[in-house]
Amino acid sequence: MNFVFGGMVRRILMLIIAYSCIDHSVADSQVNPVPVQQKSQLTLESIMSDPDWMGNSPERALWALDGQSIYFQQKATGHTHRDSFQIVLKNGKSQQLGRNELVRKASAGAMLSSTSELATFEYKGDLYLFNNQSQEVRQLTADSRLQSSPQFVDDNTISYLVGHQVYLLQVSSGLATQIAEFKTTDDPDKEKDKSYLEQSQPRLLETIKAKQQEKDFQKQREKNLSSNKLKTWYLGKDKKIKTFRLSPNAKTILVGTVDKELVGKSDHMPEFVTEDGYVKDREVRDLVGTSTPMNEDFFVFNLQKDTKTALNLDNLPAISDDPLNKLRKQAAKKIGYKYKDKSENRAVYAYNWSKNQGVEWSKDSEKAAILLFSYDNKSRWIVTFDVNHAELKTAHWMTDDAWVNDWTFNEFGWLPDNQTLYYLSEEDGYSHLYIKKGKRKSSQLTEGKFEVSDLTVSKDGRQIFYKANERHPGIYEIYRYDLESRSGQAVTNMGGTNTYVLSPDEKKLLITHSTTIEKPELFIQDISTSGKARQLTHTMSESFKQRQWQAPEIVAIDSSHVSEPIYSRLYKPQNSSKNSSEKRPAVMFVHGAGYLQNSHQGWSGYFREFMFHNYLTEKGYVVLDMDYRASKGYGRDWRTAIYRNMGTPELQDLQDGTQWLVDNMNVDPKRIGVYGGSYGGFMTFMAMFKEPELFAAGAALRPVTDWSHYNHGYTSNILNTPQVDPDAFERSSPIEFAKGLNKPLLIAHGMVDDNVFFKDSVRLVQKLIELKKTKYFETAIYPVEPHGFREPTSWLDEYTRIDLLFERTLN
Repeated sequence: MNFVFGGMVRRILMLIIAYSCIDHSVADSQVNPVPVQQKSQLTLESIMSDPDWMGNSPERALWALDGQSIYFQQKATGHTHRDSFQIVLKNGKSQQLGRNELVRKASAGAMLSSTSELATFEYKGDLYLFNNQSQEVRQLTADSRLQSSPQFVDDNTISYLVGHQVYLLQVSSGLATQIAEFKTTDDPDKEKDKSYLEQSQPRLLETIKAKQQEKDFQKQREKNLSSNKLKTWYLGKDKKIKTFRLSPNAKTILVGTVDKELVGKSDHMPEFVTEDGYVKDREVRDLVGTSTPMNEDFFVFNLQKDTKTALNLDNLPAISDDPLNKLRKQAAKKIGYKYKDKSENRAVYAYNWSKNQGVEWSKDSEKAAILLFSYDNKSRWIVTFDVNHAELKTAHWMTDDAWVNDWTFNEFGWLPDNQTLYYLSEEDGYSHLYIKKGKRKSSQLTEGKFEVSDLTVSKDGRQIFYKANERHPGIYEIYRYDLESRSGQAVTNMGGTNTYVLSPDEKKLLITHSTTIEKPELFIQDISTSGKARQLTHTMSESFKQRQWQAPEIVAIDSSHVSEPIYSRLYKPQNSSKNSSEKRPAVMFVHGAGYLQNSHQGWSGYFREFMFHNYLTEKGYVVLDMDYRASKGYGRDWRTAIYRNMGTPELQDLQDGTQWLVDNMNVDPKRIGVYGGSYGGFMTFMAMFKEPELFAAGAALRPVTDWSHYNHGYTSNILNTPQVDPDAFERSSPIEFAKGLNKPLLIAHGMVDDNVFFKDSVRLVQKLIELKKTKYFETAIYPVEPHGFREPTSWLDEYTRIDLLFERTLN
């Protein structure tokens, strides 16, 4: 492989620059799997083949409504779709579900009536009724409209939604009545301003006046005669509905609206390989800081009294503050625009990464809680209101000089007493469980250097189940907290990583368990006993199980910059030289996403990399995979260490990692390579450009090269926006440091990547050309690949290039 960026590729890239680019998603390919033979050496062909050969793990496991069986999905071999299966717990019998059984499976998520005799659920846009006693399923609707969110108002009435229309359905008669509709248009009956001529006509001409009066009379007559008490609410043509949550008794609805025109200028991406042979131009997302701040207005609608009440946010703590004021002034001076103090309140919006849209109603429908975030990413509020007095009260407020975590740890809700809120908060540095009742001060229930998530409240409200990494940062067990004794205890002791679903009778856990070398499988465990969990599924293939995989060792590497260690996965060489004093080559893998944990003790989403690292150890490499600062699982301060300075704390951690390899694994400091994708590709650049003597070679895959070209939701948390904080973007973007490159570098990118745009790599390549770095870099472009590659041939090509690069420069 030479490092000459050929003229033909240059011309192709120049054409691509004219268009920009993008697309992203991870799917499974349909190339026939290549099984791995137990006694043969690992090959890249087997590692990068369709992962079906490994066996497909169960996904989305859940309990049947009666608790006598469980359901799960599994990817179909050779296809991209998922099949559904049922396991009957009494006899362990497993079966694939057909159409009728799939309807019954959907009942697993049904909403129960007050007596639990009936349950209602939605399946493919239609409503169904499930009788718990007879086990019969009855279809309630069958039309092209998409019904959603069914729930019992009383034992004979079900409320549901069709878009932004509210319906009530009588179970006994089957009659469905629309009771409310919300439209983002202007009210057509609202009196409009009339010109002088329009006002004069009925005043001067009796005929015109009489026609208008008759028209008004007939309209009122039709309204009086109508049996449908439908109320239509008009929210304005310039608005769109963001939050829409109906109370359990269907008497009140909370609606949040934002301006329609919020999104900035969209970028574009060409697709060169298409079915019809023509280049397709695709419009994709906008860039960080180009959208209008999203400020949500909230209204409480009483559907019985036909009243609308606006919620006033003016009394939220710090709502009028401007945490970015100092940075705005500095940016104005640097960029050269006139600075103006902000006079309006901060923009806020309801949390929208949950199925409940950031709103939780109490079971009695008397109270609601809303989880709010500031658009500047510095504050989070939980506010409540009583339906009879729609005045907001702040139950919880959390602020952070860096950014509050809107990616995870935002679960909250009401206990069954309808008075007590429970929620997660990082306010003490880690995600922990809190409760607050009325005007009382919040109580912290869990405490320590671990993170709590995945809350499930028992029906009686006395216990809360959760997942936590209390034993070890990389081990996730299931715990139960008793609210009466104010104590928590572990329910599982399985090691690895575990997620759970509580059974309907709350006596068992359905657990998805994995280890570093065992893919996820389903287990069941009784809660009341300390017995061993029973395995329900065995989906790993014999070909995969027979391979003697090396389980990575989890090591804690001392940091030279902070007091906490850097947890890492270590893969040791399998064919160490007879001469123990001979120095070894090493490779450092840098995981993507930034906020992701990979040095845990469960199965990794980077399964190809896991196998590739085993492959490298067979060739004598040491491999280290670090959870650098920014990674998930280690608390708030570890996450926010990169605020306004992406690429620096992480690089310091990589430096500590290389030194640890030299001191503890007999690694040659001049023969260490680095690679990673997405955020890992970004970090590969930062290492190769800012510390050019640290690594002998690097491979940057689907890499970010300039953060001002990435999306708003992720980037603005960490770096604010280019208009507010240009210095943060400049010190964090690899393209600013490209001059430092003096070692071999591979740049690989899919051309239809709509997450990290292909143009990121194109722009960097142009920069390297202008810097006359031709002899140091090579590129690999993948015309049909999004952010997560789909085709095994692309995976194979990419990792063959990485392997050859490391063999040539390190081994």
